[in-house]
This record gives sequence, structure tokens and C-alpha cells, in this order.
Amino acid sequence: MLNWLKRSAMALVMIPLLSTTALAADFKEGVHYTKLPKEVRTADPSKVEVVEMFGYWCPHCNNFERYLGPWKKQQDDSVDFKHIPVVFRGNQEEFARAYYVAKALEVEEQAHPQLFNLIHRQRQWINNKEQLGQFFAGLGVSADDFDKAYSSFAINSQMNWGRKKAGEYRISGVPSMVVNGKYLVTAEKAGGQRQMLEVVDFLVAKEKAAQ
Repeated sequence: MLNWLKRSAMALVMIPLLSTTALAADFKEGVHYTKLPKEVRTADPSKVEVVEMFGYWCPHCNNFERYLGPWKKQQDDSVDFKHIPVVFRGNQEEFARAYYVAKALEVEEQAHPQLFNLIHRQRQWINNKEQLGQFFAGLGVSADDFDKAYSSFAINSQMNWGRKKAGEYRISGVPSMVVNGKYLVTAEKAGGQRQMLEVVDFLVAKEKAAQ
């Protein structure tokens, strides 16, 4: 009797695991994600690279943070995660520059959520260098450090690099995620924002198995 109860308990525990596996097995190329026509080289071939293409100005990206934040914390060193800001129009450029400046000045952790908050809760837009400087001053960044970073060769190079990556990844909307330079995942194909990360997990496991 005891053994039967143990087996029954184990079977109940396995049901959600089997369901998850079944769902993962149903993710199909061309249906739930897109394979890029040309593989894009990644920074570290020993890891599986996952890139979020986003924009601070995008309400969908702001909403996606509630899922992406916890997901990032669950990843180990085998996953190389990156953000790349996307610019579709000229009035979005300051926000992309803001991301790279925050990284250069080592305040990305504070700046990232506050930039989303600035736009989507405080309803403020950043249109120029002066406004962006005021934002960084609020994070304790000196005017001198901000000025040096804002128009630096390194930041301009990263802006160009981001544009190049968006083209290589065939990005037409955000948020989008790219796994290992091979697969593009969008909410439209995945079935929603939460499902995007399920598809990403499936593709990360697929790439790890192939390494």
C-alpha cells in the first residue's frame, strides 16, 4: 500500500513536468519562432547568446519587463544575455543613447527601470542632450562624466553597432528576442509575452544540446 502511494505521488509530481515537456516539443520553426535567413555571429561561442531588442519608449517593452526581469535572474553563466535598444525613428535615438551611456557610466542597473518609469508613469519624453543630462544627474552622475560619455567615439560606435544588429536580426517590432544569432522570437508568433520566454527557453536548451 505504501509503495502504491509513493508511486501515485510521484506520478502527480511528474504531470506538470510532462506537460511542460509536451508544450516545449510543440514549438515549431516558422510557427512559434523564426529562423533567421543568415546566422549572426555571437560574441562568445562557448555560451548561448540571448538578446532582447527593445525600446524604452515602447509600452510593450515596458510591460515585458515584468516577465523578463525574473527570467534574467534565473539564468546561469552558460547564457550570455544582452539588451540592444532599437531606433525606428529619430525621436527614439536619445533613449538608445541613454542605454549605452548608462552602461559606460556603470549605472545601468539604476537607469534601466527608471527610464521606463520616466516615460510610462511620469509621461515625460527625452528629446535632447540637456534633458538626458538632467536624468543622469538625478542618478548622481556628474555633468563632466556625462558630457564625456554622451558624444564619445565608444558610444557612437555602439549606436552604429545596434543599428547593424537590428538589420541583421530583421527586427520590425519590439520587444523581440534573438537566440544565439539564429532564431527570432516575437509575442505575435509565440502567442504572448510570457510565452516568448517559454520559446526562448526551448531554443536555449536546443542550442546547449547542440554545443
